[in-house]
Amino acid sequence: MNGQEIRIIPRPQQISIGNSSLKISKETQIVFDNTNETIAKSLQNYFKESYGLSLKTTDYQNLQKNFITFQIDENLTDEAYELTVENNKIIICAQNNTGWFYGVQTLQQLCDYNSYYSKYEKYIKVKDVKIVDAPRFKWRAFMLDEARYFKGIKQVKMLLDEMAFLKMNVFHWHLVDDQGWRIEIKKYPKLTQIGAKRKSTQVGPLQWESPIQSGEPHQGFYTQEQIKEIVAYAKERQITVVPEIEMPGHSTAAIASYTWLGTSKNKIEVPIKFGVGKDVYDVTNQRVLQFLKDVLDEVMVLFPSKVIHIGGDEVKYNHWKNSATVQKYMKAHNLETPADLQVYFTNNISKYLQSKGRRMMGWNEIMGHNLHHYQDKKDTKTTQKLAKESIIHFWKGDVELVTTAASNGYEIVNSLHTFTYLDYPYKNLPLSKAYAFNPVPEKLAKPYHDKVIGLGCQMWGEWIPTNGEMHYKVFPRIAAYAEVGWTKIEHKNFNAFNAALKNLQKRWASKEIYFAPNEYVEKK
Repeated sequence: MNGQEIRIIPRPQQISIGNSSLKISKETQIVFDNTNETIAKSLQNYFKESYGLSLKTTDYQNLQKNFITFQIDENLTDEAYELTVENNKIIICAQNNTGWFYGVQTLQQLCDYNSYYSKYEKYIKVKDVKIVDAPRFKWRAFMLDEARYFKGIKQVKMLLDEMAFLKMNVFHWHLVDDQGWRIEIKKYPKLTQIGAKRKSTQVGPLQWESPIQSGEPHQGFYTQEQIKEIVAYAKERQITVVPEIEMPGHSTAAIASYTWLGTSKNKIEVPIKFGVGKDVYDVTNQRVLQFLKDVLDEVMVLFPSKVIHIGGDEVKYNHWKNSATVQKYMKAHNLETPADLQVYFTNNISKYLQSKGRRMMGWNEIMGHNLHHYQDKKDTKTTQKLAKESIIHFWKGDVELVTTAASNGYEIVNSLHTFTYLDYPYKNLPLSKAYAFNPVPEKLAKPYHDKVIGLGCQMWGEWIPTNGEMHYKVFPRIAAYAEVGWTKIEHKNFNAFNAALKNLQKRWASKEIYFAPNEYVEKK
């Protein structure tokens, strides 16, 4: 058996196979101390639930054989681990709990998919192996858009479980948009009383062009207690939850709740059609700016993440251009274009987040990039400089835009839509294309490579009214993105990935995750 035959997703950086093996049975003990007791107990639960094996835990360090233990190695990087099976013992070395956690995920895949299990004699025979592993990127994200369709705690926890198993570490939670506001804000109750409901929804095979309506209301939101529960659940799985609170565009649900937030000041409803909304926040109004700070204050209490995502994409500037008060404000502040106003506003939000010890992230329009046919080119020229601490979430445009961001010192998460948008059908984004994605663009100059801190894959919600439709689009592509984020290019192999994927498909089937079958995941 060689390293290629060990089937683990994401593929570890180094695998060496020995000649002997170890039997994990009820005689095997898990050794722990107070730094790793939690991870030891979770491993104990795994063997009990998966194999009916009741392994004892002990803090006794002088066992000679048949034990699993955790050791600290300060020389390893933050998320790295070393897993060694030899001399009748299993040792997982890491610098901290995160590394141990990832070592345990690998050990579970070794046991479940790469070992012999005797059901009658109740033991797992694990081959001697040494795995040295660390992620290629520090940001390995999956995004769920619940503004379009509310999915609920059970589905979110399922996604967090699968992310953790695949060593993904950022759950990007798109909680507000034109078609729905999904987070309780106590100071502004109408956001969920009005903004979390719509009376119907655009449906049908023509999607964006569809004239068909569901004729059924859709609603739902998370209470602050439920948010806390999900954030804690994610933390146990070494996942940071990054909330996205869209501003200044994609804000129709909020404006429907409080008319004074909008630029037009017209009363509107939560939209029943998809697409870019009818109004945007009036960012020249002090009351609106206070509203956004109040919302962010409540968000920051709920989410310990250092990074807060503020969206910033697809802002239709015609609202600001047609507003006399906005034009007056721009003149008073020497802001020549709507893009100047957006960057000026965004910088003020960035300063506010910084004052609270946080860091702002936004889609690449926050730099003033012109990405859309509906924007007049002269409106997107800007002399304003975006705050340097900002993380640029690149989703659209060419390598010149990435180079501009990187050369100006910004960190970048690459989510180029043609490679990472999970709402795209498999004929446009097959599994092989998802797997081939390189977050570092081929034409990006080498000095800027380290500015790309990782990738995100995005499950936009417009066309996933049911859980099963979401499952079909997310799985198996999420596994490809996990390997893109973790495994160095020279260790990736699509054939080996596909072979290992069969094991994940069994896992998903057992959990009633309705993944896309093999015959549908490539171009037709």
